[in-house]
Amino acid sequence: MDDRVKKIDTPEKCEIFAKNCIERGREDLATQAKQRAVQLRAEAYGAQTEAEQEALEAIYAYEEVLTAKNGKKTRAGRTWQMITRHGIIGAVERAVNRPVETQGYTALVEMGLEDYAFEAVIIRHPDLFSPEALQISQERINQWKNS
Repeated sequence: MDDRVKKIDTPEKCEIFAKNCIERGREDLATQAKQRAVQLRAEAYGAQTEAEQEALEAIYAYEEVLTAKNGKKTRAGRTWQMITRHGIIGAVERAVNRPVETQGYTALVEMGLEDYAFEAVIIRHPDLFSPEALQISQERINQWKNS
């Protein structure tokens, strides 16, 4: 990540920086600034573990995708409700264990952000999730790689 981006300390400043970079034709820096905003938002939420931090980053990245798609700020309302009810790790487990893959994963893959998908978080932290969630995640990731 570029040093200028690393020094940005709020998501709002990241958004301004990204907008300015796009106007100057620096999509690479704009992308880094958006990633930094996701990171800062997740840190502000107060994750207790690395897995929770990554799961929160996944949610905020998905919200970035939704915002870009809808042309206005869009929150992942149902996901936040699940976090309130079941905690961060429980919400990730429930989202992945659904019989149909989540919209979030598909949207993240389409934008080249598959590392932010819940399935990727589960693969990186298999000890925190059920064998079923791990298996589903691995199958989906393999399917995405083969498509």
